[in-house]
Amino acid sequence: MTADKLTDLLVARLVRDHGSSKHHWRRVIGPLRLYSRATHPHCNWNATPTGTIADVALIENMLDDLRMAHPLLTA
Repeated sequence: MTADKLTDLLVARLVRDHGSSKHHWRRVIGPLRLYSRATHPHCNWNATPTGTIADVALIENMLDDLRMAHPLLTA
């Protein structure tokens, strides 16, 4: 899976489950950072969401679930 597709998946789930707009959630999620598989063999991506405490908590919980399903991403 690519970083863009993972972001799309995350945004779709957030809109479906919690409302608001796609633009809002993309802004709150921010860009996904990819790391080298050589230095991060178990999970090569990270996100640093910004926004309200409630929004960040929702995203962090979803990110934990997605890390289990999609630990390694491609550009």
